Amino acid sequence: MKIQQTFPNRIRHIENTWIPMPDGTRLAARVWMPEGAEREPVPAILEYIPYRKRDGSRLRDETFHPYFAGHGYACIRVDIRGSGDSEGVLTDEYLQQELDDGVSIIEWLTEQPWCNGRVGMIGISWGGFNGLQIAAMQPPALQAVVSVCSTDDRYADDVHYMGGCLLGDNLSWASTMFAFNSLPPDPAVVGERWREMWFDRLEGSGLWLHTWLEHQHRDDYWKHGSICEDFSRVQVPVMAVSGWADGYSNAVFRLLTHLPGPRLGLIGPWSHRYPHLGVPGPAIGFLQECLRWWDKWLKDRDTGIMEEPMLRAWMLDTMPPSTAYSQRYGRWVSEPHWPPQEAREQAFRLTEYRLVDEGTAVEDKWLSLQSPLSNGLFAGKWCSYSATPDLPHDQREEDGGALVFNSEPLQETLEILGAPVVELHISASEPVAMVAVRLSDMQPDNKVTRVSYGLLNLTHRDSHADPTPLEPGKPYRVRVQLNQIAQSFPKGHRIRLAISSSYFPLAWPTPNSTRLHIHTGKSRLLLPLHQSREEKVVFPEVEMSASSQAQRLSEELHDWRVIRELDEDVSTLEVINDGGFQKLEAIGTVVQRKTQEWYSYQGDDFSSARGETLWERSLVRDDWQIKTLTRTVLTCDPGYFYLDAELDAYEGDKRVYSQNWSYAIRRQLV
Repeated sequence: MKIQQTFPNRIRHIENTWIPMPDGTRLAARVWMPEGAEREPVPAILEYIPYRKRDGSRLRDETFHPYFAGHGYACIRVDIRGSGDSEGVLTDEYLQQELDDGVSIIEWLTEQPWCNGRVGMIGISWGGFNGLQIAAMQPPALQAVVSVCSTDDRYADDVHYMGGCLLGDNLSWASTMFAFNSLPPDPAVVGERWREMWFDRLEGSGLWLHTWLEHQHRDDYWKHGSICEDFSRVQVPVMAVSGWADGYSNAVFRLLTHLPGPRLGLIGPWSHRYPHLGVPGPAIGFLQECLRWWDKWLKDRDTGIMEEPMLRAWMLDTMPPSTAYSQRYGRWVSEPHWPPQEAREQAFRLTEYRLVDEGTAVEDKWLSLQSPLSNGLFAGKWCSYSATPDLPHDQREEDGGALVFNSEPLQETLEILGAPVVELHISASEPVAMVAVRLSDMQPDNKVTRVSYGLLNLTHRDSHADPTPLEPGKPYRVRVQLNQIAQSFPKGHRIRLAISSSYFPLAWPTPNSTRLHIHTGKSRLLLPLHQSREEKVVFPEVEMSASSQAQRLSEELHDWRVIRELDEDVSTLEVINDGGFQKLEAIGTVVQRKTQEWYSYQGDDFSSARGETLWERSLVRDDWQIKTLTRTVLTCDPGYFYLDAELDAYEGDKRVYSQNWSYAIRRQLV
C-alpha cells in the first residue's frame, strides 16, 4: 500500500461550500480541486450520499477524493438534502427530490469557473445507486459513472427483499438510517440554526421501516429508481464494481448484459467496501483503475481501459469455513463479453441425498423436509461489512435442518463463474412457504464452506408483483437462481446442495412452519462452468491519499454471539458493532457509534420470531454535546408484522426530544 502525499497537481481544499437548489434549499459540499483550476478548468467528479461528510465518512472520503484532485479533477462530496450539514429533511431513500437535486448539482458544477463542463459520478452503495439513477435522467454534463456495490432492481436485489422473502437486513438497514437521521448538522458549519434544523429532522424524518413493510410486493414504489425498468435510459459509460462478500454482486452481471453503452465489470473477494480498502483481500489499486476510466471518458485520453475484458473477477480458491477472512486465496480471471459467447453448464440430478451426473439412471423419490427455526443462525449477514465476523460459519451447523445432497468426490477441478440455478419440483403443506438453497464446497475432512445461496418465497414463483398462494399438496415447478459466484472446487472435494424451508434471521420466517416435498427425479442443479484460459489480469498495488488523523479514545468491539437458553428453549443471535469513541483531529469532534442487534425465537414457534436493534450515536466538541438513542423492534404473528420504535435525543444530560411509534402491518403472502 502506498499513501501518497504529493501529486502532479497541488490541491486546494474547501471544507464546506453551499450549493443552492431551485427551491432555495442549500446543500453542503466538501471540495478538493487542483490549484489554478479557475484558470484552467477541469472535469468534476461527484459523490452524493447521506453519510455526513464532516464527521461520518470524512476519513474514508479523504483516501480518494484528494487523490483524484491531485491528478487533475475537481472532486465534490455532497450531503443529500436533510443529511449531514445540508438543509431540509430526509424522509426516504432515492426519492425523486434526491434525484432532481442531483441533476441540479451537476448543472451547478458546470457553471463553476473551475469546471470545464464535464462531470462523472462515483459512489458505493447509496452513491452507486443514485449514480445509475441520475444517469437514467440523462443530464447532458454527466459523461461517465463508477457504481460500486449497487443495484438496478430495488425490490428483487436490494437490502429489503430477496426472492420475495423479507430480509433481516431490512430491519438492520432501516435502523442504521434511523440513527443517522437523528443527528444534527454541525453548528460550526450551519451556525445558530443547527438546533432548529435538528428538530426538523427529529420530527420529520419518520420511520422508514414502516414504509418498506407496507410495500411487500414489487409495486411502483420499488420500480421507482430501478433502472432495470428501462436500461436504455442509461446512455453513459458505466464501470460496475462489487465483491463476492457483498450483497450486490449480482447487479454487475445484469448491468453488463443489459446496458446499451460502454461498460466494464469488476468483482473481487471484497465485502461492502471500495476495492482500494477491500476486505477480505487482496485489495487492489482501484483508484488507478478509476483514473484510467475518468481520463478516457472525461479527458478523451487513450488509457487502454476499454481494451480490458468486459468482466474481471476473482476466482475463489477453496478455503476452510470462517466467519472472517483477512484474505481470500484465488486468482483473477476474465471474460471478454458477458454473458459469455460460449456459455457451458454442468447439470446434476437430485437423487436420494446425492448429486449425480445428469445422464445417470437414478430411482425417482419424493423427499420431505420441515426445517427448524434454528436453520440460519450461522448464515452470516446478507451484506458483509467485514466490521464483524459476519460471514457464514461451517455449514454443518445448518445442515441438520435441511435436505442435503452430496456429489461424489470430484475427479478433477471444477470451476464455475456465474449464477448456479436449482430447478425444483416441489409442493408445500401451507399456502405461504419459502425455500432456501445453499451451494457449498465440502472438503475431504467434511468441513463445509458456503459458496452461494438463493431464496424464493414460493408464492412469488411466477411474479414478484402479483404473487399467488400455494395450493397445499400441489406440485409446482420452480427455479431458484443463486447468487453469482466464481469458485474453484478442487479435485477430491464434494459439491453439496442443501435445501431448507427456513433461513432465519437472514430471512424472516414464513407465517407457519411448513413441510416441503421435493420430487428428486424432476429436480436438478445447474452450474455455470468457467472456461479456463491464459489470463493476463493484473492490477497495480494500492495507492490512496492520506486521510487526516483520528485519535482513538476507546476500543472497538465487533462480535456475533449465538446464545441457546435450553431452559426456556430460546435461541438468540446477538450482533455487536461498537465503533467506540474517536476524536477527529481536524475538526476537534469526538464521534461515537455503537449498535447492538438481537434476533431470537422460542422453540418451533414461528410467531415468536423477533428482531431488535439499539443504536447509540454521539457528537461532542467543547460545550456542544449531542447523543441520540434509537430502538426498533419487529415481531409477528401469522397475520401481521408488529413494529415498535423509540427515539430519544439529548443535549448534554438533558433529554430534549422523545417519540415513540407503534404499527401493525398486515402480512401479504410474506
